[in-house]
Amino acid sequence: MSTSTLTQSLGAPVTRLDGHAKVTGAAQYAYEYPVEGVVYVFPAVSTIARGRVTAVDAAAVLSRPGVLAVLDHTNAPRLKPGVDADLMVLQSPEVSYRGQIVAGVVATSLEAARRAAEALPISYEQEPHDVLLRDDDTVYTPETVNGMLPATFEVGDPDTALAAADVLVDARYTTPAEHAMPMEPHATLAVWDEERLTLYDSNQGPFAYGQLIAALFGIDASAVEVVAEYVGGGFGSKVLPRPSAVLAVQAARVVQRPVKIAMTRQQMFSLVTYRTPTIQRVRLGADREGRLTVVVHDSLSQSSRLKEYTENSTADAKLLYAAPNIRTVSRLSRLDVPTPGFFRAPGRTPGTFALESAMDELAYELGIDPVELRLRNEPTVDPGTGLEFSSRNLAACLREGAARFGWQHRDRAPRSRRDGRWLVGTGMASATHPVYIRASTAVARAEADGTFVVRVGATDIGTGARTAMAQVAADALGVPLERLRLEIGRASLGMAALAGGSMGTASWSWAVDKACRALVDKLGAYAGAVPEGGLEARADTAEDLEKQEALSRHAYGAQFVQLRVDTDTGEIRVDRMLGVFTAGRILNPRTARSQLVGAMTMGLSMALLEIGEPDPLFGDVVNHDLAGYHYAANADVPAIEAHWLEERDDRLNPVGGKGIGELGIVGTAAAVTNAFHHATGVRVRDLPLRIESARQALRRAPGENASALVR
Repeated sequence: MSTSTLTQSLGAPVTRLDGHAKVTGAAQYAYEYPVEGVVYVFPAVSTIARGRVTAVDAAAVLSRPGVLAVLDHTNAPRLKPGVDADLMVLQSPEVSYRGQIVAGVVATSLEAARRAAEALPISYEQEPHDVLLRDDDTVYTPETVNGMLPATFEVGDPDTALAAADVLVDARYTTPAEHAMPMEPHATLAVWDEERLTLYDSNQGPFAYGQLIAALFGIDASAVEVVAEYVGGGFGSKVLPRPSAVLAVQAARVVQRPVKIAMTRQQMFSLVTYRTPTIQRVRLGADREGRLTVVVHDSLSQSSRLKEYTENSTADAKLLYAAPNIRTVSRLSRLDVPTPGFFRAPGRTPGTFALESAMDELAYELGIDPVELRLRNEPTVDPGTGLEFSSRNLAACLREGAARFGWQHRDRAPRSRRDGRWLVGTGMASATHPVYIRASTAVARAEADGTFVVRVGATDIGTGARTAMAQVAADALGVPLERLRLEIGRASLGMAALAGGSMGTASWSWAVDKACRALVDKLGAYAGAVPEGGLEARADTAEDLEKQEALSRHAYGAQFVQLRVDTDTGEIRVDRMLGVFTAGRILNPRTARSQLVGAMTMGLSMALLEIGEPDPLFGDVVNHDLAGYHYAANADVPAIEAHWLEERDDRLNPVGGKGIGELGIVGTAAAVTNAFHHATGVRVRDLPLRIESARQALRRAPGENASALVR
């Protein structure tokens, strides 16, 4: 058998390898695995936002047909404390948020379990609660942002620079809670076999997931298999186990049978992590030529009483633009709410809305084109770290995007273009996302029949990662895709990075490429003849990552939007969205375009539609279903374009890819609201920009700043 280096599939628009299995129903998702003797658990959730459970009347439902058990804090299996406070399901009577799991009913059918759980009498001792984010005396600055970065950062003398700035913009921006609703809800099938546990689960990283579940239940990680071969979306909400999965494992241990659970959409608003609301203040100082002298970004977000999670919304204030004086502060308010968490481009999505809106405001105050202002503030090194960039082509994205969009024909004056009763405007914003690469392992195997198998503990959550990794393997082996089989989605396949933070494909492809090239070297010793038992090579990139030089590694983009506003009704219609990006080597243009367009559309949802409305009286999310929580659909964007520039970065990984899953959402919301200002002459700094806020804005005089300080 021989391999050929002439084979090249990387960079080709290969159709998704799993496409046929998905559209024909052959792909098995977590809830669909056939297991003998399966039963169902349905959670009973708290109807108060703070307090304690005083009684659970299990006897009232245990006599119902099909009901096998009722779990509550008095009889549920004990968990190891100190692993994750969010996952300490049924370990105490304390209630920390409305919708928290306070009991679970196990039954032989889903319907029986649900009816019994909804009828289960539960008594509470209620305490006063608070679910509204505001900047008051309970707010504090944590030591770190989620244990990774300092919560405060400062270079230079920002206060002196603010006082001395020729032009100053000082504005407050807010973003609401936003909820991830992947097509496949969070689902788990838990199967115990004595002390071994198998979880068929919808998640974004089976290896890390299994490690956490093992620690929680006090068993060896090698005794936990997690299967996530097909996952119907995640957006960050499936990075960590959720309480529903823990309940399924507990229930399976109690009844000694396989147990299934799938969250309802309503339950996902409380049991799934979400993007926290933010209150942000951005201050930009510049000289008359438009060069920034100071950037100060303060962000306030919320977390639960259970766990400290801080949204890193100020990250790009110390990266995107050159300024000698920078200060960022991340502050936190602990409320009686579920714990927020990762949601597509966490921190950067709300943070760039504020920063890029402020940059647009500064451009107008200076009388400088918004694209030109950004070009004048291009840094030569990372402003926050002083590190050299591995590559940085934001300026090229800005120029190419402006040319493709026809930006040069734009009248800079707001409210200068009409189409009947519609005001028409255009806006833009910069985008960036860090390149995260984490250690991963892979195995490449040659079979005697001339085929190859590559195994990696990755998860394809719908991005096309399975196809891209197969392309990497085929090129490294020098064989066509038809001779290759890729196995993913199991914890037992070894350590692998999460499918989150845009790190997945960039991390896995390194391990896959390394394993395949090692196999080719081994085959050379056999003159291409594979031994009867096959031949394999293993790879681990941990040492390779340790040897990498310290550089600032990021992907970049520029977002452009045209919209129109009905002066009678306040209706907003987006006519066109265009993004130009640089993200290293694009492994598969078909799946890459899908990711970028999808992310841009999600950014449009953030700008115009998405908001989880908190109920201060009951502590719930008022619109906790898809009838009341709205997303953008195809009809909301008549024309959407995603382009990228060729970029070679040899200081990333052997494949040269940066990751693109989150880049497309960053900056989109700011481009939309900046276009609204250009159309109407009025600034709106609070998302989402809905019809009612547009109508209020239109009643203000053009040019009215509404709460911003401009000097």
